[in-house]
Amino acid sequence: MRRTLPIALAVAALATAAVPAVSAAATPSTVNWGPCPADVASPGLECSTLEVPLDYRNPDGRKIEIAISRLASKNPSQRRGVLLTNPGGPAPGLKFPVDLMSAHLPQSVLDSYDVIGFDPRGIGHSTPVTCDLKPEQEVNGNIPPYANTAADVAKRAEEVKTVARQCATSKTAWMLPYVTTANTARDMDRIRAALGEPKLSYDGYSWGTYLGAVYTTLFPQHSDRIVLDSNLGPGGWDAAGERLWGQGVQDRFPDFAKFAAANNAEYRLGSTPEQVTAKYFELAARLDRTPVQGVDGATFRMFTFGLLFGNPGLPKLAEFWRALDTNQPLPPLGPGSDGPQQDPDNLISGRYYMICGDSRWPKSVQTYQHNVAVDRIRYPMFGAASANIQPCAFWPDPIEPQVRIGDQGPSDVLMVQNLRDVPTPLPGARQLRQAFGDRARMVTADQGGHGVYLVGKNKCANNAVTTFLTTGQRPPHDLACAAEAH
Repeated sequence: MRRTLPIALAVAALATAAVPAVSAAATPSTVNWGPCPADVASPGLECSTLEVPLDYRNPDGRKIEIAISRLASKNPSQRRGVLLTNPGGPAPGLKFPVDLMSAHLPQSVLDSYDVIGFDPRGIGHSTPVTCDLKPEQEVNGNIPPYANTAADVAKRAEEVKTVARQCATSKTAWMLPYVTTANTARDMDRIRAALGEPKLSYDGYSWGTYLGAVYTTLFPQHSDRIVLDSNLGPGGWDAAGERLWGQGVQDRFPDFAKFAAANNAEYRLGSTPEQVTAKYFELAARLDRTPVQGVDGATFRMFTFGLLFGNPGLPKLAEFWRALDTNQPLPPLGPGSDGPQQDPDNLISGRYYMICGDSRWPKSVQTYQHNVAVDRIRYPMFGAASANIQPCAFWPDPIEPQVRIGDQGPSDVLMVQNLRDVPTPLPGARQLRQAFGDRARMVTADQGGHGVYLVGKNKCANNAVTTFLTTGQRPPHDLACAAEAH
């Protein structure tokens, strides 16, 4: 399954008096299903497009297109409705229903729903945005580099100020204020209405958890069964949420250290987890001084961050370390994806449009220099990267207040969360769980990596999601799933 933040490209009430929670059109449109674009075409997958307002405050104004897809249920007697899906990112989701099926989405779920995918506004086959990024601006994707000094932050600030200016002056700058999670949630409700469904169910991962949380806050009356997997905090992908990556690496790294120590005969990175941990800091410092084969300390830390996302990445990470440690040829490090190859400019630009438009990020370079200095000590493995400055510091203020996730609405949310997750660590999930109150139940799985349902192997957690999607039954209380031997 395509996970968020690909390595090669880098991982209460609505407080809006000015912008009401605009509902979808009351009269369903006709969706004409047909072949999918060539880069996402798959057996059984149908595609279409839907026109939606650019600005929901002016619903009769300029329109943009949203690309949608469907894997239709083949069991009409068991079909409950539609299950909208989102892979996180923000990234294209048009092929995601097929990715879920390939990851063994249970037949009972496939029978219960038409599984719906879509590319969020601004991204992929939906009306796309650009920041006219140059190749060197795409190298780290949306992952800031590790900053050893305040001067590193100042240098990064000049670079991202240029990116922000390019976004604001590109040929798609007319979309910039309107590519937000709230408007993407409103697009979801337009999809629901166009399909003639009174309610929708939802399965969203990573950034998709924030999208789902915003949707069910704006449209609680149209929410059926809402699954949020690998959760951002209630503020979404904001500066505070990004800083949590530092803790995520600290939480997850012991899994890799244990793996590398157990396989020391092959990788020679240390015979104990403590020795492997020491090797991380030794290699990072050495590469800060003298890069090897074009890999400096910041790049080493970034690849480590990305390859900690899933257990299949751990052998690759050990091979990468070993090659750097001994100055041998580097192994191939592409993220590996069963999804279509995306235009990096659109993918990275779309994320900037979305996350920078959602909330106010600190504007002062000194704030980031302070945060980097604090997090370099607090989370020494990656904190000085995740606290570093983003183009959002130089973004226009959002056009509407951020949606505030609260406890008003039906009790129809199931959160699932690994205990040791790199980009969406447990503290953010706990904050979202608290914000939802009795609307949500949370299932935690004692395993590492990013993604629970169909991604991890914890049967307790996987079964809880399948049961909820097919029967509506959730655990009566939050559930802690113990580690399972595999």
